[in-house]
Amino acid sequence: MVLEVKDLHAELHTRWGVVKAVDGVSFSIDAGETLGLVGESGSGKTMTALSLLRLLPAPAGTLAASSA
Repeated sequence: MVLEVKDLHAELHTRWGVVKAVDGVSFSIDAGETLGLVGESGSGKTMTALSLLRLLPAPAGTLAASSA
């Protein structure tokens, strides 16, 4: 297994409250496999990728709970 993500949660803390940017995403990728994230605008594709790379915008972005 090359990458396994279990129950990924990312939040953005704004002046209006906490926004759940990613809420419970899980997947795994084996050697030789390709993963494509598809979805509507605003569905969390970019935030999922930024969370995995630990590039969430500071200081607002936090990883609430994850295993990667």
